[in-house]
Amino acid sequence: MTIWDGLIWSGTALTVVGLIALAWCIITAARAKARITDDAEMRAAMRKVVAVNMAALAASVLGLMLVVLGIMLDS
Repeated sequence: MTIWDGLIWSGTALTVVGLIALAWCIITAARAKARITDDAEMRAAMRKVVAVNMAALAASVLGLMLVVLGIMLDS
């Protein structure tokens, strides 16, 4: 296993973590939509979801960048 293989696998792991966090965001937002009727409560719940969503997207993008970089440098 070379360092580039490690880069590919760490990028894959980071992408999977980001995808799991995105799934959490979807489930949390759906539950909040079904449960919360007050607008102020909904905004507070969505504020947290949006922050996690942005971090999850960033993690997924960085992970995919690492995978592509590892593939390009390995060959």
